[in-house]
Amino acid sequence: MSEVIKFRKFHDGQKAIFSNMPKMAVIRAGRRFGKTTGLEEIAAHRAVKGLKVGWFAPSYKLIIPTYKRILSTIKPLALTASRNDGLIALQTGGEVEFWTLDDEDAGRSRSYDLVIIDEASLKAKGLRDIWEQAIRPTLLDRGGRAVMAGTPKGIDEENFFYTACNDKSLGWKEYHAPSWKNPTLNAEAVANLQRDNSPLVWQQEYCAEFVDWSGSAFFSIESITADGAGITPPQMPVSVFATIDTAVKTGSKNDGTAVIYWALYPPASSIRLVALDYDKVQIEGSLLETWLPTIYQNLEDLAKTLNPVYGSIGAFIEDKASGTILLQQAARRGWAAHPIQSKLTSVGKDERAISVSGYIYKGLVKLSVNAMRKVIQFKGVTRNHLITEVCGFRIGIDNGADDLTDCFTYGVSIGIGNNDGF
Repeated sequence: MSEVIKFRKFHDGQKAIFSNMPKMAVIRAGRRFGKTTGLEEIAAHRAVKGLKVGWFAPSYKLIIPTYKRILSTIKPLALTASRNDGLIALQTGGEVEFWTLDDEDAGRSRSYDLVIIDEASLKAKGLRDIWEQAIRPTLLDRGGRAVMAGTPKGIDEENFFYTACNDKSLGWKEYHAPSWKNPTLNAEAVANLQRDNSPLVWQQEYCAEFVDWSGSAFFSIESITADGAGITPPQMPVSVFATIDTAVKTGSKNDGTAVIYWALYPPASSIRLVALDYDKVQIEGSLLETWLPTIYQNLEDLAKTLNPVYGSIGAFIEDKASGTILLQQAARRGWAAHPIQSKLTSVGKDERAISVSGYIYKGLVKLSVNAMRKVIQFKGVTRNHLITEVCGFRIGIDNGADDLTDCFTYGVSIGIGNNDGF
């Protein structure tokens, strides 16, 4: 075999787990520990050795980067490789086959030497049935092994990842790997993560502990106000913009169409983002065309009041359902309208909230006096719907009306998030 395959070296934290795993291993890891990249190396190595590997993940979106990285490693030996078919076959006879856990029959009728279930905690319901009825039987013919990995996502008896970690009678051996067990991470950066995140977020996302979120208000009124009061937005922000979450259905149980107006300030500012105003309406699709111009007029009015350096940069709109209609209307009229990237819209509400929570915890996001005092009527209820929804948001439960919470997390992600939008 003349081809040379170059594998990445495991760091010490990965070595402690991957050097001698049992038949069934579950890895409870913090963010950036390197669980996925480590498992990708294992999958590639096994395939080069002529073994068959089944890779399972909650969604196709999570599979794509893994497929690309594994293929990049073993490409010199690739006989066939099809992202559409989810299969990389090697000259050695080895294979890596990819499945999404959206398919309750994922892996059925196959046989594998190794099964890897990545980001297992994100499959909140149904994974146990898929494991027992479809995936586990694939290991029988070849005496295969299984590895399940994820970052904790609350305490949930219906989440198979949680159960596998806590119910030893199921036969999984648990490995705990907090983020700082990755020695390649900058120690100061890790320390800053603890300082900049709320204790519960730090415990779950980086300590890899199972956290009980029940009853916890995720965005507190204290964190988004100044001693319980709204702030007067400083003059000359960088820009003003709006975030829009849309719906066209009617009826008391359906969502509304919501908008939050924002002022963005420079990175050196103690406050980076101010929610200037908001609104929430229930509107038929045919009336959206008459509603949209009011958004841009409000942005222009806010720009005249605050004198932003770059003026109004327009509206960021979900590119789905009626949001697509609004984007098309804005494009026809030459208005600045930007689709909110799928990397934000496709993740769950809980994940979006957790990802931006550090900015709120550090006090970088505030409500203006106007947004704090504004009371509107929506579906027969008169109150400050922005505060009610955002400060009433809870992780891990159905929060009911949450259109303004979506606008809020979108705004923070877009305004001051990192290069990944979080």
